[in-house]
Amino acid sequence: MGSINQRNGKLVADFRYMNQRCREQTQLNDTSVNRKRLMRLLKTIEAEILLGNFQYAKYFPNSNKVQKFEELNQRKQTASHHFSSADSPTVKEFSEIWFREKAIEWRKSHKQSIEGILDSHILPAFGKMKISAIKKQDILTFRAALAKVQTRTKKTLSASRINHIMTPLRMLLNEAADRYEFTTPWKNIKALKVPRTEVNPFSLDEVERLIKTAPEGFKPYYIVRFFTGLRTGEIDGLHWDKVDLDKKQIYIDQSLVKGEMTDAKTDGSNRVIKLTDRVVSALKVQMQVTKSKSEFVFCKADGKQFNYQTISRVIWEPMLQRLNLKYRNPYQTRHTFATLLLAAGESPEWIAQQMGHSTTTMLFRVYSRYVPNLTRQDGSAFDRYIETQGEENA
Repeated sequence: MGSINQRNGKLVADFRYMNQRCREQTQLNDTSVNRKRLMRLLKTIEAEILLGNFQYAKYFPNSNKVQKFEELNQRKQTASHHFSSADSPTVKEFSEIWFREKAIEWRKSHKQSIEGILDSHILPAFGKMKISAIKKQDILTFRAALAKVQTRTKKTLSASRINHIMTPLRMLLNEAADRYEFTTPWKNIKALKVPRTEVNPFSLDEVERLIKTAPEGFKPYYIVRFFTGLRTGEIDGLHWDKVDLDKKQIYIDQSLVKGEMTDAKTDGSNRVIKLTDRVVSALKVQMQVTKSKSEFVFCKADGKQFNYQTISRVIWEPMLQRLNLKYRNPYQTRHTFATLLLAAGESPEWIAQQMGHSTTTMLFRVYSRYVPNLTRQDGSAFDRYIETQGEENA
């Protein structure tokens, strides 16, 4: 129900239109006669709003809201046309529009990932459907089907992978709902719970055995991986101009992802890593092999960058098999680095910086259970501290 107010002695019409509050000042003086006159006008306006034939410019031609409501009405009519006519956009049609608009924001690797999800999962399931016709039950059924998909190794998709596939679908539906003014079916659909990050580090003895069994040309590669904590993309994309052996450090600000050099994973990933003497020695050996033929520190014989999947299959997996070690993915070299530093008693803040973490929170949450001194709960460490301090002060 509209109401009448006054401002500076003139009456103001106050009502709601298209879910927005509208206040329009008139040139009517605040008198009882004018109030009755304006109230009749408000009732007429509200009736027209209810019937759907209200035209803002008819009553308030000089209002700055006229253009705004005309645009909203045009958008509403366009949406109505799209979703009530035979040529309503399908998921495939809208996905092409959405992909073109969003692609400018994404890295090449991310575009390839989204494109793969659309082609392999979303479009086969929903491509021919009108995007406005998708219901919540359709989404849940699709997700349940993903849980039954098997990978090439005969394993089912992980919760993390399923969530990753569902994300573009959610973005598509929410964007279309906002653009064409229908209610998104993505209501109260929570992401699947992802188990704690799998951390299965190698012991120092296992590290030494792995390095020893590595092919001669890959020993420096694995020494650097195990004793710097570099991510796969960071070590495979490491350039010689980022290596300073005199200062015993390397600078990380880029990564090799699906054959393309990109910026580091996050702002925190940009960092300077201090090198041990053993790593420096390994890099000096590697310098004799690759510096003259490639900008990459570690590369193939022709100077081109590594393909991490090939290295994992041809080099890494056979190394584990030769030593009869349970399979662990190459990323465990990074986890191993963190746990070895913690076990050695290095400062958590320094370790976090070396790893490219902005805080120590993740460090303790992920790795602390692998370091006895950090998880002991019997008070013995504190007892020793008190005893030691007492002896020093005696």
